[in-house]
Amino acid sequence: MKEAYSGFKGKIGKVFSTSEPDWPQPPTAPPGSPNVLVMLVDDLGFSDLGCFGSEIETPNIDALAVEGIRYTNFHVNPMCSPTRASLLTGLNSHMAGMGHVAHFDPGFPGYAMELRENAITMGDLFKANGWASLMVGKWHLCKDSQLSEAGPKHSWPLQKGFERFYGILGGFTNFHHPHRLCEDNHALDIDVYPDDYYFTDDLTDQGIKMIRELRTSNPTKPWFMYFAHGAVHAPLQAKKEDIEKYRGRYESGWDEIRRRRFEKQKELGVVPPHAELPARNTEDDHAVKAWDELSEKEKELFARYQEIFAAMVDNVDQNFRKLRLALEEMGEWENTIIVFTSDNGGSREGQELGTSAYFRTLLAFTGHKELESVDTDYERLDLLGGPRTLAHYPMGWAMTSNTPFRLYKTNTHQGGQQVPLIISWPEKLHPKNPLRTQYQHVTDLLPTICELVNIEIPIMKDGEELPPPAGNSFCESLEDPGVGSTHPEQYFEMIGHRGFYDEDWSAVTIRKPQTPFSDEKWELHNLRDDPTEKYDLSGQFPEKVEELKEKWLQAAWDNQVFPLDEGNNVKNILRPPWETELVQETVLYPGTPTIERWKSHQLISFRSWEVETSLIYRADDAGTLFAHGDQGGGYSLVIEEGELLFTHNGYGEITEIKCGEVPAGNCSILLKVTPPDFLHWDIRIYLNGNLVAEQEKLLALLAMAPFQGIDIGIDRKSPVNWRLFETHGPFPFDGRLEEVRYLPGELTDFAGSKWLEILRSEGIKYE
Repeated sequence: MKEAYSGFKGKIGKVFSTSEPDWPQPPTAPPGSPNVLVMLVDDLGFSDLGCFGSEIETPNIDALAVEGIRYTNFHVNPMCSPTRASLLTGLNSHMAGMGHVAHFDPGFPGYAMELRENAITMGDLFKANGWASLMVGKWHLCKDSQLSEAGPKHSWPLQKGFERFYGILGGFTNFHHPHRLCEDNHALDIDVYPDDYYFTDDLTDQGIKMIRELRTSNPTKPWFMYFAHGAVHAPLQAKKEDIEKYRGRYESGWDEIRRRRFEKQKELGVVPPHAELPARNTEDDHAVKAWDELSEKEKELFARYQEIFAAMVDNVDQNFRKLRLALEEMGEWENTIIVFTSDNGGSREGQELGTSAYFRTLLAFTGHKELESVDTDYERLDLLGGPRTLAHYPMGWAMTSNTPFRLYKTNTHQGGQQVPLIISWPEKLHPKNPLRTQYQHVTDLLPTICELVNIEIPIMKDGEELPPPAGNSFCESLEDPGVGSTHPEQYFEMIGHRGFYDEDWSAVTIRKPQTPFSDEKWELHNLRDDPTEKYDLSGQFPEKVEELKEKWLQAAWDNQVFPLDEGNNVKNILRPPWETELVQETVLYPGTPTIERWKSHQLISFRSWEVETSLIYRADDAGTLFAHGDQGGGYSLVIEEGELLFTHNGYGEITEIKCGEVPAGNCSILLKVTPPDFLHWDIRIYLNGNLVAEQEKLLALLAMAPFQGIDIGIDRKSPVNWRLFETHGPFPFDGRLEEVRYLPGELTDFAGSKWLEILRSEGIKYE
């Protein structure tokens, strides 16, 4: 028989109640440390706020400017992802790995399309020093091929220092029906949005919610929030009441509005008294027509685009007020440092005519301008700003946005990279003079903020030396408007446009694609005397031009800028070979969440492709079998009232193709798509082996369309076919759908990767 247990017979050491605990100390910010709110607005030009000269009503941001400090000589990189990379890391964009927006992966360090591993972000720094590290809005710092649930996720916000995230991982979205919202490390499963949903409102509500959640758990822990607006990037979409507020305000046109803004800027002191307004942009491929030369139809349409843009800016201001009131109510406002700026100048992506179909215009950037039509856009006039159109204004309004500077986003002239900056700290900053004219760059913000909150920037990470910071703190100028700039030199490069700033001197080029770089003209400007780059001094000071060209070259080597983009699309086409593994037969089942955009696009892009659908049909079954895309472009197959219906949405132009009645029982449906040329699709649809419909010369969906990924058994979020959506909502299939099988075929002869070696050999002559 087993002996009964009679207790522990060994020696007993210290007991729990008398032992001294050894708790690891979590990172803790010093008592009274300020909160930090860094707010970035997308594609907001220098003159788009009331406090920088605009007629757009921004009273709440203007109040922040009055209470705080406005920097009127602040510069960023001329594109969104590069600026965001520099803001978060303090590095020049190419050194951070983001020499362009994150939609390419050409395999070079300066164009890695993700933040380098041995860089520390603001999120990292604040989290390591005891702040809650929060983010809402647009990320756009991750390879598009890695945005799916499969990852890898090392470049998502939570792996780059943020503890919470809500927003979009890509560059933009539909403001009424976002294509893919993410929370923390996962995509949200959303079928349909409320009728009054608006993305900017949602971001603000989520930001307030994060701070309230923090306060319910910890009453004293300070927070850092990176609030990266999706507005006012395309598509231009706004709430009806906000658009109505600006109805009729832009009938005078961009030349007159630009003149008025410049006069107001002089009155406000945000441009020097001696500054001159340059003539309308006239450069090749960048030129703007005089407003008075436009037709009446063009004037009405183009004014409407700007009304929507103004409404979007106004809504950002309204939401800033909502956020401020919430922080005041929680007692958080006074001890919060607020940094408010833009990521680049106003965007010329709408080109000469603007557009009601943003993806169609992106395609026109490849040279297919025949797709642009004022008549087509005018027919959609009453839909502009709503969920059914993805609009963008003509570049005449981008020129106005960037008043008084030349050119646009992507250009290295001042219009592409000189933007508003407002800094406020209600508890500490009480400036007598709210204006600062020191030249500063976005790389200076990280060291400035860290100095304000007493965070030391490390020189090592995981035993590896960090790249040296590119910027310097300008804290001293917050108190003393008379001190000098802490940023004496800065290089610029974007898709071949080049520039170099050196103590008031600026040398800059306008890149013409597929021409030798050695043939480019460098303009020279003295920005102290000529802040708007009106007078080219290169002929008077050729030795200064050569000096700045040499400095640009050295900075380019130091910051991994090379290889330069010749403009022959090699950078856009190059992709790592392992991505081809993702392009294979794919079987999808009902209940599958919406497939991520990039992955979905690979199954149909520049290739012949097929979709096989298997179902068991009963009388009265109805709904969506599959849908790929949204109101900006897509296709779907549904059963409605017993009939098979295929929809093709060609950038807003709807073609419905009836395919006959569906017989009861087992059904097999085959969609076959063959591109006869670069711009078109020929389709054939078979039901149980019989050809039931065919159509030639449908517009191929290219550029970034279809923007929303593949849905099975439902058409979620933004619908492909608005008529069906109004009648049935997301129209889930109520019968027995077995599976949907995507069969990607061979690449077409005009697929870019087929021409890569030819393009490479062509590009050599441009070096």
